[in-house]
Amino acid sequence: MAQQEDVFKKIVAHCKEYGFVFPSSDIYDGLGAVYDYGQNGVELKNNIKQYWWQSMVLLHENIVGIDAAIFMHPTTWKASGHVDAFNDPLIDNRDSKKRYRADVLIEDQLAKYDEKIQKEVDKAAKRFGDSFDEAQFRSTNARVMEYQQKRDALHERFSKALNDNNLEELRQIILDEEIVCPISGTRNWTEVRQFNLMFKTEVGSTAEGASTIYLRPETAQGIFVNYLNVQKTGRMKLPFGIAQIGKAFRNEIVARQFIFRMREFEQMEMQFFVKPGTELEWFSKWKQTRMAWHQALGFGAENYRFHDHDKLAHYANAATDIEFHMPFGFKEVEGIHSRTNFDLSQHAKYSGKKIEYFDPETNESYTPFVIETSIGVDRMFLSVMCHSYCEEQLENGETRVVLRLPAALAPVKLAVFPLTKKDGMPEKAQEIIKDLRFHFNCKYEEKDQIGKRYRRMDAIGCPYCVTVDQQTMVDNTVTLRDRDTMEQHRVNIADLRSIIEDKVSITSLLKKLI
Repeated sequence: MAQQEDVFKKIVAHCKEYGFVFPSSDIYDGLGAVYDYGQNGVELKNNIKQYWWQSMVLLHENIVGIDAAIFMHPTTWKASGHVDAFNDPLIDNRDSKKRYRADVLIEDQLAKYDEKIQKEVDKAAKRFGDSFDEAQFRSTNARVMEYQQKRDALHERFSKALNDNNLEELRQIILDEEIVCPISGTRNWTEVRQFNLMFKTEVGSTAEGASTIYLRPETAQGIFVNYLNVQKTGRMKLPFGIAQIGKAFRNEIVARQFIFRMREFEQMEMQFFVKPGTELEWFSKWKQTRMAWHQALGFGAENYRFHDHDKLAHYANAATDIEFHMPFGFKEVEGIHSRTNFDLSQHAKYSGKKIEYFDPETNESYTPFVIETSIGVDRMFLSVMCHSYCEEQLENGETRVVLRLPAALAPVKLAVFPLTKKDGMPEKAQEIIKDLRFHFNCKYEEKDQIGKRYRRMDAIGCPYCVTVDQQTMVDNTVTLRDRDTMEQHRVNIADLRSIIEDKVSITSLLKKLI
C-alpha cells in the first residue's frame, strides 16, 4: 500500500511539472481542494469530454445535448430534496482536530478486510502454483473465513445504519471496529453530525432585496427542468436522452486525494427518459454500454468493477457504480441510477406545471421514468493519468517516465523536431506542422539533444515524434518514432497524415463501441 501511495505522489508531482494540473491560485499558496488544469491538462480533459459527448450524441439518434445555467431558481433545490437532505455524516477527532466522513472511515475499514483476504490468497497462490484452487481456498481456509465473516457482519451493520440514517450507530461502529484517526492515531471521536454541502450566495442588488440562491451541487436538475422544452421543441419520442457537461459545486469538508474529491468539479451526465415498467431493462443496458465505453480505452477489464449501492436513495429502485482501480484502491468514477419518476414528479408538484409525456401508441399521458448515467470528468482524468503513468527501465540502464495515454486522448498527437537548427531543417519541420495542424494537435521542438526532446514528449504522452534530418532535405522522408515501442521508421512526409490520423482521432475509439 505504501508503494502505491508513493506512485500516487509521483503522479501528483508529474501533473504539476508537466502542465497538467496546478493548485488553484498557486502564487497565493493555493486554495484547498480547488485545482486548475494547465496547458496539457486542458487538452486531455477536452479530449475526454469529446469522447463522452460524441459517444452519447453522435452514436445515439435519440440523445441530444443541452447546456443549462449554473444558477437555478432556488425552489429547484427544494423540489430535488437538496435543501433538506443533501448532507454528509461527519465526525471529528478531538486530538487531531480533523474532520472525517463517518461512512468513508467505515468503507476504508471494509477495504482493509478485503486486503487481508487478498494477501492470504496471494500467499497461497504463490505456495501452490498452478494447482491452486482459489474458490476452494476462500471457502475452507480458517483465517480467510474469519476475515470474511468479520467483513460481512460489518457490511450488514453499516448498510442498516446508512439506510436508517442512524448517526449514533455509525459512531458506535467506528468505536467497535477500533478505527483510529490517521493523523493522531487515537479513537477520541465526537458525535456524528449531518452537514449540508451546498454553497449559498445571494442574487439581487441590495442586501434587503437579495434572495438566497445556490451554486448547483449537480448538473442533473438542469436537465429535468428542461425536459418539457427539449421534448416539445425536439419532438422527441420515448425512449430519449438529454446529455450535459457542466460544472457543479459541493462544499466538501473532507476533500482529499488530489482531484478525486474537489469543491468545484465537472460532470458529464445523461438522463434517459423511458416508459414506466421498462426502467430496469434500460438500467441493465446502460450498465453494459457505459462499461464498454470505459473498457474501449484499453486499460484492462480487471481494473473495473460494478459496485451495487448498499443504500439506495429514496427515489431510486436500482443503483450501481463503475469503480476503477486507482493507486488508493477501487474508487467510483461513474454512477448509473434508476431514478424512477421522482424528479419530474417533484418539479411538477413544486412548479404547478404538468410534466408528462403523451404516448401516441397507447393514447395515454404519464410521467416518464429516468435512467441516469453520471461521470466525474476530474475523476475520469485522474483514472486515465494513474493508469498511463509508467516508469520504465531501458536496456541502457536509464529510466524513462512515459505517459501511455490512449492516443486519441493525448494532449499532443505529433511532435516535430529538426535534427539541427540549420540547413533548412527548422523550416521543413514548420512546413510539416502547417500542413498537419488542421487534423490534430502538433508541437514544434528544437531545444536540447534529440534524446531529451523524446523524453519530454514521452512525459506528456505524445504518441508520435517526427525528426527532420539531412536525408529529409534530399528525399522528403522523415523518422517516425512510436512512444510505446520507441521504434523508428523512415516514412514519406506525404504519408504522415494517413499513418497517424486514424490512430489519434476520437473516431478510432468510437468505432470500438459499435
